[in-house]
Amino acid sequence: MSRLITLAALLLCCLGVISFSTSAYAGMEAFKDGTAIKGYGQIAAIDSQLVIPKGMQFKVAFDMSKAAKPNEVNRNLNTLARFINMHEAVGVKAENIQLAMVVHGASVADLANDSFYQSQHSSNKELTNANKALVSQLVKYGVKIYICGQSAAYYGLDKDALLPGVDMALSAMTAHAILAQQGYSLNPF
Repeated sequence: MSRLITLAALLLCCLGVISFSTSAYAGMEAFKDGTAIKGYGQIAAIDSQLVIPKGMQFKVAFDMSKAAKPNEVNRNLNTLARFINMHEAVGVKAENIQLAMVVHGASVADLANDSFYQSQHSSNKELTNANKALVSQLVKYGVKIYICGQSAAYYGLDKDALLPGVDMALSAMTAHAILAQQGYSLNPF
């Protein structure tokens, strides 16, 4: 009998932990659109204990090498939108947010016009580049986007096929080195 009571108590305890842990998980419902980059980069309100110093200047470089699935937005580009939206939501001014994205490998197609994008996805010639609208907003915000010239040469991407506001660099390595010299930190995500 005491063994049964012990098992019952253990079961109730486990159920309590499971119940507690699932109630702490808010899920995707917690994420809402931001105000700076509309329709992208959804964010959750956080009671952060890491204080962002007043007047903080964010100069952050990101790296993108993995292409999105056809007809999908590249999650690395969406990360830029999320960075902007979440920092503006907590009071960081737009002029204090300077971001750059260095693009290389197969992901160069995600920053190209529809014609080149379609050529990289031979199974469907009616695809349009799902990244165009987001890239347009990011460029308008002031995000610098650099394509690795070496990757572009490998994939046959000419600078004339790049989306408006996207620039060609000699290489991704060169772009990262220059951005580091300009004071950009490299975001590991």
